[in-house]
Amino acid sequence: MISPRWLVAPQEFKGTLTSAQAAEAMAKGIRESSPEVVLDVAPLADGGPGTVDALLAGTRGERRTQVVRGPLGAPVEAHWALLDDGRTAVVEMAAASGLSRLAPEALDARNASTYGTGELLRAALDSGCERLIVGLGGSATTDGGTGALTALGYRFLDAQGQPLPPGGAALSRLVKVDASGRHPRLGTVEVLGATDVTSPLLGPDGAAHLFGPQKGADAAAVEELEAALAHLTSVVGDTSAGWPGTGAAGGFGFGLVALAGARLVPGYELVSRALGLERRVLMADVVLTGEGRFDRQTSLGKGPGGLARLAREHGTPVVLFAGCVDRKDGLELDLFHEVVDLSAQARPEDSASKALCEAAARWCAARLKGR
Repeated sequence: MISPRWLVAPQEFKGTLTSAQAAEAMAKGIRESSPEVVLDVAPLADGGPGTVDALLAGTRGERRTQVVRGPLGAPVEAHWALLDDGRTAVVEMAAASGLSRLAPEALDARNASTYGTGELLRAALDSGCERLIVGLGGSATTDGGTGALTALGYRFLDAQGQPLPPGGAALSRLVKVDASGRHPRLGTVEVLGATDVTSPLLGPDGAAHLFGPQKGADAAAVEELEAALAHLTSVVGDTSAGWPGTGAAGGFGFGLVALAGARLVPGYELVSRALGLERRVLMADVVLTGEGRFDRQTSLGKGPGGLARLAREHGTPVVLFAGCVDRKDGLELDLFHEVVDLSAQARPEDSASKALCEAAARWCAARLKGR
């Protein structure tokens, strides 16, 4: 009998497991349950956390580390990468300005800034790269990317000609954007914003309304940030706010397009090409993916949703392991052959890794028993 071949390609379980840790837990459970299964392990990313690691796994490159400002100004150690013999630089905004950089009680969507990401971008530009990929996902910020652009030499000024303080809320007082001091290489380097969602900047699926609450914004703060981002678009005079992906990373997608001449690309597709996922899906009997929360965002450009669509094109069943499932959110359940809800199975004392490992083992045993 030919051994089954399964592709294990989970995304991060936000706040608990990186994509690599999730893949390791799933693979461990399957191997302990059924050693005869042939596993192809490919930790997934879509522009959010894990993007640098995924691209380094698919392309030869060099990781670099430096200390930059975190979302609220405290120093953090963040990484970025050079690929293709230094021709392509990859900056993952979550590494400097992500949710993982703040404790849940410290989240501050109104004042968090992308400035540290801008410091990474400056280092990448100074390296001499020809192409700059900016992973847009997992942010703790809603500042339209203005913090990062400030680090690159832009000035966001109020009515008195003074620079605005960090954070998205301050954008309501924006009067002028001065780009005269911007980094000189921005006009010569191809800039790609790798988005993890297809959300526009404004509206119910935009940066403030859809993502603000997970960054600590209450209802009043959401409305304040929505108005501030709308004001930013009026001052900049750019019409791209309705484009898919401009709402990614707290509106960072919009800032890159409107002020840095960037082009937005789906982060999942970029990583998928680097990892050769289509070929690997074709070779697999089953695709197993995962993420921390299965909700409306899953179908808005997230990696598991993109992988499910790719697999469906080739007739390969896809199973999603989710930390929890929001069943009230208009889910596209038909994207997946099966959804395994870990919250319905795990014991309270189990770690995320153990819960995922055991769920994968149980699913594996049931699958092989019924084949």
